[in-house]
Amino acid sequence: MPDRFDLVILGSGSTAFAAALTAQELQKSAVMTEERPIGGTCVNRGCLPSKNLIGAAKIIHDARNPRYPGLTSAEMDLNFAALVEQKDAVVHDYRKKKYESLVGDHIRVAKGHVRFLDSHTVEVDGKQLAGEKVLIATGSRPVLPDIDGLDRVPFLTSDLLTVDEPMQLRELPQSLLIVGGGYIALELGQMFSRFGTTVTILERNTQLLAHGYEPEVGRTIAAIFAQEGIQIVFNATAKGVREEGSEVIATALVAGRERQYRAERLLVATGRRPNTDNIATERAGVMLNDRGEIVVDTYLRTNVSHIFAAGDVIGSQHGSERATPVGSRQGGIVARNALSAEPTREVDHRVVPRTIFVDPEVAVVGMPEAEVVAAGRRCWCNSVPMSLVPRAAAIRDTRGMIKMTADADSNEVLGVAMVGHNAGEVIHEAAMAMRFRATLHDFIDMVHVFPTMAEALKIVAISRFKDPAKLSCCAE
Repeated sequence: MPDRFDLVILGSGSTAFAAALTAQELQKSAVMTEERPIGGTCVNRGCLPSKNLIGAAKIIHDARNPRYPGLTSAEMDLNFAALVEQKDAVVHDYRKKKYESLVGDHIRVAKGHVRFLDSHTVEVDGKQLAGEKVLIATGSRPVLPDIDGLDRVPFLTSDLLTVDEPMQLRELPQSLLIVGGGYIALELGQMFSRFGTTVTILERNTQLLAHGYEPEVGRTIAAIFAQEGIQIVFNATAKGVREEGSEVIATALVAGRERQYRAERLLVATGRRPNTDNIATERAGVMLNDRGEIVVDTYLRTNVSHIFAAGDVIGSQHGSERATPVGSRQGGIVARNALSAEPTREVDHRVVPRTIFVDPEVAVVGMPEAEVVAAGRRCWCNSVPMSLVPRAAAIRDTRGMIKMTADADSNEVLGVAMVGHNAGEVIHEAAMAMRFRATLHDFIDMVHVFPTMAEALKIVAISRFKDPAKLSCCAE
């Protein structure tokens, strides 16, 4: 006979834990399943380890490239193995405090691969678990593109930062070829370059971040990467890979012409896919779309009324984002909807800020210009360079720009995109303002601390009415 729970959760990442903790608050029993280290992608091989090592790489870069006259550059010794060890220690500590310690009487974890037996029952390592309600929160994994020879050569994915698993990278490569130009490729590419690796990025589009971002963002980051010596090859499609000695050689079509690139290691960073193809969803009768994502309504309920799905497995449905805080929010919503008599809370993804942790950071929220226009709204859209932000000038880091989109008739701010120092912190002011449908005048009338990077929001809003280059500090 299966063990019975109020809520059976497939997965143990941020989405799953949020649901389990909410179930516990409601005095309901929950069980999570997991075949890899508990905690999912973010803590074990994504957000936490990558930001740890990106921070270390920035220290090396800043020491090598001081922005201030009067400071002499310094070359720091690098022990990559020691860096990996401290990263592992951070992950272990965080995993223990934020995940393992939360498992108790009301929340259990079943270790092993999970598969549906029927719409209420799953099997994990030979053991059956039954739930009155079920949540699918199995997350996503790296996409492996159709490249001839990829199954015959060693390659890395974003899982290279994992902890306690054999695919973890422990030696710094002298050269790295990255297939893909999305946020993972950019973050890891700049990080490895700053550690001393020669980095080449093959991007299939004609610019970076071609989808969902303002074109100014991709152009700005491309210029910054070029200054740092990172080679980006645009309009490049990898067709085949092979080993030759200690190197991997990739053949790519670049603007219609065949070219070859070689490096000590190959990193495939061409996106992520939902983990729905190996859990026997057909036995539960759950519907998938053509991208393999679980189809849900705005209550995060599937076509099977007692089965819900949240996090990466639903992709971009209803404006969702593949991001840890989004999944966590959805997990809490699912638990309350599933464990109540009727679902009452719908998801709302109108305002979801996100950041790419390159240096300087990329941060965006809301609608880029193309989406505003496509929605049939008259757009006031403008960008200003970071050189107009006093804080950027004061710290001698004027790389970047900020762009704001607004309804040209009502002046409601619809989106912000920023490349600049601490952009990931600044974007939260824009996000909070947009939650309350702030206008350009609200940003202008807000008294900002001087000098801060957040003043960039005020300056770009002012640019609709005045030339901010011709105003004194703090003037409106």
